[in-house]
Amino acid sequence: MEKGKVYGISLGPGDPDLITLKGYKLLQTVDKIYYPGSIFQDGRKSSYSLQIMEDYDLSEEKLVGFYMEMTIDRVHVHPVYEEAFQNMQKDVSEGLDVAIVCEGDLSTYSSFSYLLEKFQQTDIPISLVPGISSFHLGAAEIQQPLALLGETIHVLPILKSTQVLEDALKVSDTVVLMKIRSVMRHIQPILEREEINFTYCEKLGTTEQFMTSSLDKLQERTIPYFSLLIIKKNKQA
Repeated sequence: MEKGKVYGISLGPGDPDLITLKGYKLLQTVDKIYYPGSIFQDGRKSSYSLQIMEDYDLSEEKLVGFYMEMTIDRVHVHPVYEEAFQNMQKDVSEGLDVAIVCEGDLSTYSSFSYLLEKFQQTDIPISLVPGISSFHLGAAEIQQPLALLGETIHVLPILKSTQVLEDALKVSDTVVLMKIRSVMRHIQPILEREEINFTYCEKLGTTEQFMTSSLDKLQERTIPYFSLLIIKKNKQA
């Protein structure tokens, strides 16, 4: 029996229309689609990837979720990845084509990389389909380039201290700060500076999308997990 193939497919930041045409076509033709999800402390399960795919008219029979506790300590998730990987290997050995999806772009801070590393140690053929990351959509929504000519971009997935942000602003023209829920109160003095322009974005690509450049409005909000800041230095200041 001929082995199946594995496809890593980026879904984009949230808007179902922002998947690539190649990715969409593959989702229609593969035999199984594995998607990641989160387990909350109260036992509830949720999958952002599954929510995005609801518009694609996919058969529920080929959708397979693997759910993880979302913690910085990744020790707890390794058994989940391993179980999912073993199941995918079994599917491929039976001649099935398998897709693994993730929101955003699969090469940018994506849990898909843990599975990719495992597949690269086998002879199973795997193809990757890139996608749109959340901060690229944010830049498009505010209609501002992330960088021009020789300008530089610094992406901070987690802010361990305000000094890290200070250092990034010294050497970069644009800083993208992700997962800001726990650090917002610490970085407020930086955002108040005259030479700083920022745009706050949350739940990009969804019906709950919200953006603002007002610090007053930002202080009134409860910051969700899917949020980011695009920070640029005002060259005229």
